[in-house]
Formats: sequence, C-alpha cells, structure tokens
Amino acid sequence: MSTEHAAQRQAVRLADHAAELLDEARQAPARRAARTLIGGSAQRVTMIALAGSSELSEHLSPAAASLQLISGEAVLVAGDREWQLDAGTLIAIPHQRHSLRAVTDTVVLLTVSVD
Repeated sequence: MSTEHAAQRQAVRLADHAAELLDEARQAPARRAARTLIGGSAQRVTMIALAGSSELSEHLSPAAASLQLISGEAVLVAGDREWQLDAGTLIAIPHQRHSLRAVTDTVVLLTVSVD
C-alpha cells in the first residue's frame, strides 16, 4: 500500500477534489468527508467537506495548524472567540479546543505540522 497522497505525485486541482468530497459529505451519515492530499513527517494537508449545518465538534488542534476556506461559509469557535469565515479566508487555528460549524456547504483545507 502506497503512503503517497494525491498532491505528492502531481499537482491537483482543488476544485475537483472539493466537488467530489462535498458529494460524499452530503451522502454521509455524519454529513462530512475528508481526504489527505499531502502527508509526511513534517506536515499534513487535508481537505474536509462539511454539508451545510454540520459541525466538527470541539477538539484540540496541533501546535501549528491553519485553515483555508475553499468554498462556503463557516464559523470557527475557540474558547470565547468566534470567527465568521467565507471562501478565500485563511486563519491560524488557535492552539486550544475549537470547533467548526458549516453555515452552508463548506470545503476547507486544513494544514497541520506533524511532530
């Protein structure tokens, strides 16, 4: 089994992966789907699709993580702070418990450092 991911072999079109993942999310019981595009010993890039009104419940992030909205609208909540995010937005995820709620069908690109 290969440990290479899509973007490690060639350039990938994010829009193509986003459309596929959003279709999967709409059909999934949890209303979300994810695909790792780059993996390795230093970083991981994962695309996550959330059908509208679905949520990634509160969880802890790695020390270094960022979130880029590819499409849709979402709300990132960490502690008493809340960020309204829309397509094209990039944010560093605070190193604390946080959640992400999709206001509309949303696709994000999550980049984390791997220790």
